[in-house]
Amino acid sequence: MKTKKQDYITYAVVIAAWAVIEILMKMGLLSSHLQGLLVPMVYYAIAAVALNLCVGILGELSLGHAGFMCIGAFSSAIFSLMTEDVLPGGLRFFLAFLIGTAVTALFGFLIGIPVLRLNGDYLAIVTLAFGEIIKNILNAVYLGVDEKGLHISLQNQMALGLSPNGKMLISGAMGMTGMPHDSNFTLSVVILLVALFITLNLIRSKHGRAIMSIRDNRIAAQSIGVNVVRYKMMAFTISAALAGMAGVLFSHNIATMQATSQYFGYNVSILILVYVVLGGIGNIRGSVIAAAVLYMLPELLRGLNKYRMLIYSIVLIVVMIVNWAPAAIEKREKIMAKLRGKKEEA
Repeated sequence: MKTKKQDYITYAVVIAAWAVIEILMKMGLLSSHLQGLLVPMVYYAIAAVALNLCVGILGELSLGHAGFMCIGAFSSAIFSLMTEDVLPGGLRFFLAFLIGTAVTALFGFLIGIPVLRLNGDYLAIVTLAFGEIIKNILNAVYLGVDEKGLHISLQNQMALGLSPNGKMLISGAMGMTGMPHDSNFTLSVVILLVALFITLNLIRSKHGRAIMSIRDNRIAAQSIGVNVVRYKMMAFTISAALAGMAGVLFSHNIATMQATSQYFGYNVSILILVYVVLGGIGNIRGSVIAAAVLYMLPELLRGLNKYRMLIYSIVLIVVMIVNWAPAAIEKREKIMAKLRGKKEEA
């Protein structure tokens, strides 16, 4: 009962934040710049939830989630560009969302086969390399479509041999242009709620308990009949699929997209990991809050140009101390115990 109540609180926090922001936008109290940051804030929150499933629940450090975002972004954008003149926006985005998520889940499964044989730092290094490989491949690919079908080349655009009516989809390092702007803040929040629903229900299920038993003690879990390979693959694949959801939102919120380090490099994976750590490893709600606050904070402090990064750094240190310092944890538990005691007396 308590765990379900906590899940409902998580959903309520997200919905309440959405309602407040929508009211502020209707009243004209949010600048166009801040409104433009809302969708990125949400897809980073989804990516943080995805990574926390891998790091906090499965107990395996992955640094390749920017690569999974990249796969979801490009696969969904290819579909949207191919069907831009055929399907209406809502149906097109829904199908692109399903395709991007499914393609990313497939890649997560295929990559998980060799990668999940590793543990600790080795797994982190391999997943980091995977993200860089995906990015570099997409920078080298030229993809187009005409009445004869898809054309692909690793040389240049002319080598595709497209007909005059053909359409370029991926132009090598120039990436993709002209993607339909199908995502918005409300739709992004709905997808965040879907990601939370999938993650929290997995954690509360018998499969989630098996995954956490592997995290706590792999040998003990194996000794009582838990299929370690199966459950690690399940968690890793679902985590990749959730990161793909974030990538779909990303690609449908930007007019021009390149597979660059700015969008999909290892620094992005590190940034998502920072959200997970500061929100609390294994704390799904904390990941959402940390991603939202820490993504928006530098922008909100942009007026304080000289002190912006100093304030941001101080906030990071304070959050880290509050979340992880033994004395702070002990103090927080005492306060919560007192509050629970007062509620019982009342």
